[in-house]
Amino acid sequence: MSTSYPTDLTDEQWELLSVLIPPENSGCRPRCVDLRAVVSAIFYILCAGCAWRMLPHDYPKWQTVYYYFRKWRIDGTWEVMNHKLQQWVRVLEDREPNPSAAIVDCQSVENGTMVSQAVGFDSGKLVKGRKRHLLVDTLGLVLMVVVTSAYESDKAGAKQLFAQAKNRISDRLNHLVLIWVDAGYQGEGFIKWVMDTYRWILEVVRRPTNAKGFVLLPRRWVVERSFGWFNWCRRLSKDYEILPQTHETFVQVAMIRLMLKRLA
Repeated sequence: MSTSYPTDLTDEQWELLSVLIPPENSGCRPRCVDLRAVVSAIFYILCAGCAWRMLPHDYPKWQTVYYYFRKWRIDGTWEVMNHKLQQWVRVLEDREPNPSAAIVDCQSVENGTMVSQAVGFDSGKLVKGRKRHLLVDTLGLVLMVVVTSAYESDKAGAKQLFAQAKNRISDRLNHLVLIWVDAGYQGEGFIKWVMDTYRWILEVVRRPTNAKGFVLLPRRWVVERSFGWFNWCRRLSKDYEILPQTHETFVQVAMIRLMLKRLA
């Protein structure tokens, strides 16, 4: 395989990631594909924003690359990678492996012309497409992502986000106590519901009343920076995915690539 692409894994990065790859199934044929090349190809798709069929011939066949991308989405491998790398980054930054505080926010993104499932219109942002709901730690690393129609309100999306987080990563949230949110999540009823259901405290960070133009708000800037990181991935510039779950996976892959660069 050629190593001329900037998205290709380095030896150090592959050494970290390879231990998180699921082992071969003893009842199946031995693998005859280079998984390092497969992951590098997925990173290429993520950053270049091209279609699967336009994958350069230096990589394995696009059908093989897509097979592993989809397989690891369904069996949760991408989530495991994201979780383990996140713990390693947090320890490197002298933090506890699992966070006690987090931030929630959402971002509306336009959909590609070929996308029709779970598409709506965000009348507040005047965007037709989907909405990314993020739960991030205080370093901006994504704990959970849920993609919904842009028509969904912030609170409705947050309810789905919290439910998915509790079902899929509850072991990572044992120490979570406080979540910072913006004014879109305010309301005594919603805050009380979160407290009664999950035992988490929502703290609303409000924009100063008389402020004009851009204002750097405490805590909220962390999740905004996470959204900014996605701008380095052309596949995330719009929602080109037929399934919302595929877009969620690309967000996880983007974070995996970012954390590998920090660790190695």
